[in-house]
Amino acid sequence: MKQIVTGLLLFALGFSGGAHGADKNALFQDDSVVKAVLTAPITQAYAQRGQDVRIYLPGQWTYTAADGTTQRLDVSIRTRGLFRREYCQLPPLQLNFKKGQVKKTLFAGQNKLKVVSPCQNGAKSQQHVVLEYLAYRTFEILTDHSFGTRLIRLSYVDSDEKMAPWTDLVFVIEDDNDMAKRLGLTRLKVVSNRFDQMDHTTTALVDLFQLLIANNDYSVLRSEEGRECCHNSEILALKENADVRIPVPYDFDLSGLVDTKYAAPPSYLPTRFVTTRYYRGLCQPPGVLEDAIARVQSRREDIIGLFANSRELESKTKKKTLKFIEDYFEILDDPKRMKKEIAGRCRGKEHLEKMLSKG
Repeated sequence: MKQIVTGLLLFALGFSGGAHGADKNALFQDDSVVKAVLTAPITQAYAQRGQDVRIYLPGQWTYTAADGTTQRLDVSIRTRGLFRREYCQLPPLQLNFKKGQVKKTLFAGQNKLKVVSPCQNGAKSQQHVVLEYLAYRTFEILTDHSFGTRLIRLSYVDSDEKMAPWTDLVFVIEDDNDMAKRLGLTRLKVVSNRFDQMDHTTTALVDLFQLLIANNDYSVLRSEEGRECCHNSEILALKENADVRIPVPYDFDLSGLVDTKYAAPPSYLPTRFVTTRYYRGLCQPPGVLEDAIARVQSRREDIIGLFANSRELESKTKKKTLKFIEDYFEILDDPKRMKKEIAGRCRGKEHLEKMLSKG
């Protein structure tokens, strides 16, 4: 049962923190909205969206520091992502800063940053960004094994003057290598994971979180064909023990919480709507799922407060989302529903039985 003991140790260490770990870079130690302007050949960057190889294009990043002063940094941009890069009217960007230049600024320690931006023009797409940001923040509340995020009110200025300037609320995500380093872990580059290699405690928490936001667009065991494992999950481990693997989720635009117009449940699920929750988590040893549920329940008020107090959510969206979250906790509050809709639907019972028989 060495794996279970390791998982419980990670529960004690990894779940003790909150959303603002002391070791995070300065950018991710605050949740206030940063005001910034990106001046770059945005039209040229968007024109490369269909290319497998996209070059970085030079521009300038100007932001307002906490003391009210204006700071200017050189930055290069290119489009990023897979589905959103091809589908969205406004494809997301990746920023590439010069590490030497960002020292002693809010962006100290940053090199490449992913920007999550509205897919289309309009208020509805803007709300989708806010909801996805709050999904990341929700997982930050549950565990330090999570990506840091920061909202930015970003004004886009096309230096070629082929697009009119516009402003959107976007957010940036902590670099995956920075996140792993902060946690004292290493990123694994593997093709797949076995059931018995997954850290039980962190995996159970991920699965419960994905149920909270009604997201089935992920896997902790495998990736889409031809890509590094795992689908919308970074896999971390201690350098000295790569057989205890910790999943960290990302990309939540296909979740029921965000509810984009292009989101749909996977074809293998018996559900019609992406907003319908259906648990696809892994089966866990006795006590592990119960402890993870207790962890989520202990952060209930913090999670609800995160959405209730959001200044960026419109009132109609906020009301709908709070009801959606409260419906989740109704499942956790009802032992019969929890047994049927969570424990009763877990995957890998045969693998768990085989693993326990060896232990």
